[in-house]
Parts: sequence; C-alpha cells; structure tokens
Amino acid sequence: MFTATLLTDPVTPALDPNLVQSLRNAWGGGDVVWLAPGEAAEFALAAMPDNRWQIWDDLQGMQVDLVIQPTTGRRKAILLADMDSTMIEQECIDELADAAGIGDLVKGITARAMNGELDFEASLIERVGLLKELDEAIIAQVLATRITLMPGAGELLATLKANGVYAALVSGGFTAFTAHVAGVLGFDENRANQLVIEAGQLTGDVGRPILGRDAKVLALKEIAAQLGLTPDDVMAVGDGANDLGMLELAGSGVALHAKPTVAKECDIRINFGDLSALLFIQGYRREEFVALNSQD
Repeated sequence: MFTATLLTDPVTPALDPNLVQSLRNAWGGGDVVWLAPGEAAEFALAAMPDNRWQIWDDLQGMQVDLVIQPTTGRRKAILLADMDSTMIEQECIDELADAAGIGDLVKGITARAMNGELDFEASLIERVGLLKELDEAIIAQVLATRITLMPGAGELLATLKANGVYAALVSGGFTAFTAHVAGVLGFDENRANQLVIEAGQLTGDVGRPILGRDAKVLALKEIAAQLGLTPDDVMAVGDGANDLGMLELAGSGVALHAKPTVAKECDIRINFGDLSALLFIQGYRREEFVALNSQD
C-alpha cells in the first residue's frame, strides 16, 4: 500500500477539496483524510501510479506538492537535518561574508557549490579563506541579527521529540551556529565544521576533516547504528548537493526547497510547504502538532 499526500503553502492554504477528490477518483484511492483543512490531505493507494510525475508536474503549476510513499514505515524514528537554508532561512557563511563586506563574492560561490557545480570542500576552504581576520564577535552579531528559523521548524522538532524521535543537526556550516540552532530547537546532537580562531579573529582556515557530503552519510550510519536502527528508520532533509548522499541513503529523503539538481534526484520534493510538511507526510494531523517549548 501507498499513501499520497497533497500539500500547499500553510501561509496561504488553498488546497481545493475538488482537486483532491478528483485525483483520488482518477487513481482509485481510498477515502480522503484531511490532515489540515485547505492545507494537507492524504489517501491510500493500492499501487504507485504510472503517471505519478506527470501529475506531480501539473500540480506544481497549481502550487501544490505531491508526495507518494509506501504507507508502512513512513513514520521515522530519526530526523537528520541540514541547517543552512533548511532549518534556518540563511546560509551562515554568506551572512558572515556580508557582515565583512564581501557578501556578493561569497554568495556566488555558495550558490554554485550547493547546486553541485563546485567541489564542496574546496569551495568551503576558499570561502572561509576570504573571512581571514574577521573579528570573532561578528559571529554572535550575525546570530543575533541575521539568523531566522525556517517556518515550521519549531513545530517539527517539538512534535517529533514528543513522539520519541531522535533528532540530529548535521551541517556543512559551522559549530558556532549549529550549537545555537540545535539548542533553540531541541536537537539531540549537532555536527558541523569548526572555524579556526586565534587572538579573537578568524584565521581564514577551517578545522579538518571537513564535514561534507561523505561525513553526512557517515553521520546517518553512525547515529542509526548507535540507536540500534537502520537507514530505513531515518528521515533526512536538505537542499544542497552536499546533502544528496544522506537523502539517497535515508528511508525518506526530503528535498526541501532544494536546488534543481538536488530535487530531481529525490522522490520527496517539497517546494511550497514549509518544514511542517515533514509531519504531514508522516501522517501527523495539524491538531497533533506540538508548539516549540510546550512538549513538556
């Protein structure tokens, strides 16, 4: 059995019941279940439709996301999440560079790296090198004034934690940022790269080994093994080329507002919903969502 989930932007929920019912009828699905009125609905399917991606493409033109996945095991026990442009709305290195007055240069390199046009590790070394002699205090300033959580992040983490899910933040960014974001959202652990700082200034170097695509895959395997679980028990979410390895290995790999080269490699693509979509596709209803800091 499979489950088809239709989603839209929760800020302007406009999922048409007639559209959902029409698709359900065309595919001979089960009864429609509304997870949130106007925002998310699902129905069961006996088999994967042959025209899945054609319909997906049509729905994209209506600003509707469609996810079809096996029903059994769709609720995962582990969340493995990228940070930049996934759990937060920014790319931390771009914000540091902007504060240093070289934002446009670094943003261009970041965009190409995330789209898979550049080697991630080499591009990270190059970008960090451009931050040489930046005052360490800029990090706290950027955290306080420039970094915002991705919509739905709080509900996602609070709801999963309330349901016993282990959450790990695994980023190609920097520990100075992941430690803060993980603390705010309640991640169980965080892994990232270390900016080298001496005498209160960035040296322009980054600690080795660099956490890139392979390290994210290793983190997934290690965390699953430590918990006595398998990669099939993991939902991974990310947006960049360095996330592809973990997205492909995880039982559910979610490309969230991802670069085109990344999205096309993933079966679960969220382009209009926010992070709460990761709850809907696991069958959580809106009334089951837990607000951040209220799970106790």
